Amino acid sequence: MRRAVCPGSFDPVTNGHLDIVGRASQMFDEVVVAVLINQSKAGLFTVDERLEMLATVTAPYANVRVDAFQGLLVDFCRSSDINAIVKGVRVAGDFDYELQMAQMNYGLGGIETLFMPTNPKYSFVSSSLIKEVAKWGGDVSPHVPDLVANRLSERFASARK
Repeated sequence: MRRAVCPGSFDPVTNGHLDIVGRASQMFDEVVVAVLINQSKAGLFTVDERLEMLATVTAPYANVRVDAFQGLLVDFCRSSDINAIVKGVRVAGDFDYELQMAQMNYGLGGIETLFMPTNPKYSFVSSSLIKEVAKWGGDVSPHVPDLVANRLSERFASARK
């Protein structure tokens, strides 16, 4: 079975992330969307909230499952019998960073990384930018699933009170 992982923080998941996951799901028998648990970084959404949102928005893909991991991605790949990492790249800066990670992951565990260029309509979308716009009441609905737009609105509305 050909398995791949799409790792990230997904805080929150965007339509750009889903585009990469959907395209990867057509290339692999199983795709694991893996949320990194980073205890040194406080996210807007908890890991459990991110997992729940991801499970809901990836439900249309029968061969996609959602999981979380802590530590090295190569260790997660080994324990899950995953041979490939799929990463979306938006701009040259993404590629520069991701290439270093890919080379390290290959050196540590022989795990291949496949770079998928982002669909141009999502090339400017990042989770950080989405959070910033939503924080100030901007409309992020064209860039995230409806569930995520609603959760962002709720989260920031309660913070503004």
